[in-house]
Amino acid sequence: MKKAIKWGAIIVGGLVVIIILILLLAPAFIDINKYKPEIEKLVAENTGCTLTLGGDLDLSLFPWAGISISDVRMGNPKGFKEKDLVTIKNFEVRVKFLPLLSKEVQIKRFILEEARIVMVKNKDGRLNLQSIGKATEEKQKEKKEAPAPKTAGSGLPIKSLTVGNLAITKSSILFIDHTTGGKQEVSDLTLKLKDVSLDRPFKLSFSANLDGKPLSAEGTVGPIGKEPGKGTMSLDIAVKVLNELEMNIKGTVVDPAVSPKFDIAIDISPFSPRKLVEALGQPFPVKTTDPEALSKLALKASIKGDPNNVTISGGVLDLDQSRLNFSLKAKEFNKPNIAFDMALNEIDLDRYLPPAGEEKAPQEKKEGPAVKTKTDYRPLRKLVVDGTIKVAKLKAKGATVQDILVKVRGKGGLFHLDPLSLKLYQGDVNAKGSFDARQDTPKSQMNLNAKGIQVGPLLKDVMKKEFLEGTTKADVSVTMSGDEPDRIKRTLNGKGDILFTDGALVGIDLAGMVRNVKTTFTGGEKPQEKPKTDFSEMHAPFTITNGVVHTPKTSMQSPLLRLLAAGKADLVQETLDFRVEPKFVGTIKGQGDSKDRSGVTVPVLVTGTFSSPKFRPDLKGLLQDSLKKGMEDPSELQKMIPGQSTDQGTGQTEGSGSIEDRAKSLMKSLPFGK
Repeated sequence: MKKAIKWGAIIVGGLVVIIILILLLAPAFIDINKYKPEIEKLVAENTGCTLTLGGDLDLSLFPWAGISISDVRMGNPKGFKEKDLVTIKNFEVRVKFLPLLSKEVQIKRFILEEARIVMVKNKDGRLNLQSIGKATEEKQKEKKEAPAPKTAGSGLPIKSLTVGNLAITKSSILFIDHTTGGKQEVSDLTLKLKDVSLDRPFKLSFSANLDGKPLSAEGTVGPIGKEPGKGTMSLDIAVKVLNELEMNIKGTVVDPAVSPKFDIAIDISPFSPRKLVEALGQPFPVKTTDPEALSKLALKASIKGDPNNVTISGGVLDLDQSRLNFSLKAKEFNKPNIAFDMALNEIDLDRYLPPAGEEKAPQEKKEGPAVKTKTDYRPLRKLVVDGTIKVAKLKAKGATVQDILVKVRGKGGLFHLDPLSLKLYQGDVNAKGSFDARQDTPKSQMNLNAKGIQVGPLLKDVMKKEFLEGTTKADVSVTMSGDEPDRIKRTLNGKGDILFTDGALVGIDLAGMVRNVKTTFTGGEKPQEKPKTDFSEMHAPFTITNGVVHTPKTSMQSPLLRLLAAGKADLVQETLDFRVEPKFVGTIKGQGDSKDRSGVTVPVLVTGTFSSPKFRPDLKGLLQDSLKKGMEDPSELQKMIPGQSTDQGTGQTEGSGSIEDRAKSLMKSLPFGK
């Protein structure tokens, strides 16, 4: 028995030695290069592309099974004028032979040097890569009738895989698009993988130039697992773009081929979008009032989810001096269902607006009448949203707003803003509203309450004008429908009440006018300082009916003046129709005037359009009011304007122009007459 075992071992050992000797000596006796024409012919028959093996084939079988070749060229399919699809200067692969017998793949070297791939799209839209092969209709039919059995989940037909050195160096990919005449090239492409294994992470290093601009990535990936696409794979990669943008991606991907899940942290270091675009050789696409705007951008966020849910947490976006903290949850992407929370510390929107006087690009004139496309609100009816937005400080159109809080909720096409609150120039604004897109014509509603707002600084910052001061209180409720300006104005309905207290009309001194009426009406010298008329209260109640604003009794009260206004403003036609009745009361004793001026009124009619309002004294109303108060002789009006005489029947005074012209001149000196 022992002799049998001994002789068996000797025989097996001898066979192994013989096999090793054969593997070592075979390449020396076998001329593999004589098979090059057969290989080239076989590739051409199956791909439809010519193959040229310019260099010699070098074969080894033990201890490493390997092959190397140089100067490989593969031509383009027919119909493409570019000569070569693929060129390779050097290729080498070395695999350990004996472990292959036990399904263990140990690759010592996999080297690809100066490989070049030319991807081409013809004018007919065909890609050269899609045209490789000569599959016949019979083969395609055969594939449909007898589909290949699914092998997903069966794993690799090997026990293990290790790669000592995998390198692709000095390679390039060129894409030529004949439909547009454009070209793009990835050059100097280098990819290196070290210590590759199925059961542990491996190192990755990548660098290339995109149209001459540098890109790189470096880090660790894996383990891949014995069944690629299953299990947990870690990522820790640093990406650099154009030496301007740096991004770190760290996390895990689970079962990417079966039921993918991911948990990844993204960290984009501060960079300048302007410098990044400049490095691309392109003009910056956005023109801003502040040329330094959009000079800093950074982002941090953790993203976790699967094909049905995504959660973003710990989000921080830095834009110039602004910082946005945010989180977001999204699910049911076919709807989608979104919940978010955003908090912004500050932002000056005026910096990001186009420069003043920036001309808009001329629009091409289209022949025939313009066709209005109807807005499709069906996507909004699927959307489910629940979010909160907070802004500590915001500047827009010169106005500064603080402590903004907006909560939005909606589903099925009905959305609510409740609450919407903010602080504005020492005052508070609280509002709530809704947007209903359940029908083809949307409907909107808004209720607003404001109090304590200092209107003077607000007008100065927004309109760059000073004509009104005071503390404002307002209650407004409006409804509207449609999504076009004309439709919205025609359907605007509601009511409101605006009250100004402890304020002033800037630009007119009514006390001075009463003290020196002659100077006022005859154009005497005006004071050097800016005139002002204080008032205790200005009250403007109004209603809106189908785009027409009605005010039955807008009033202003001051120690000297009572002002009443009534009329309407048509937002659709943009026309005005008001009667303003200022009334001077009391005396101004101690200011050079002891005469009682109670009852003197000069009604004013305001007509015309928003863009060109017209102001004229209501002389008929003035005369009727005077007669009602006992002034039977119209010449009594002359006594109210010292230094003038009225020619009865003509309405002319001794000064230049009629009373109407002078009253109109006076009205134009008021802020609302300018």
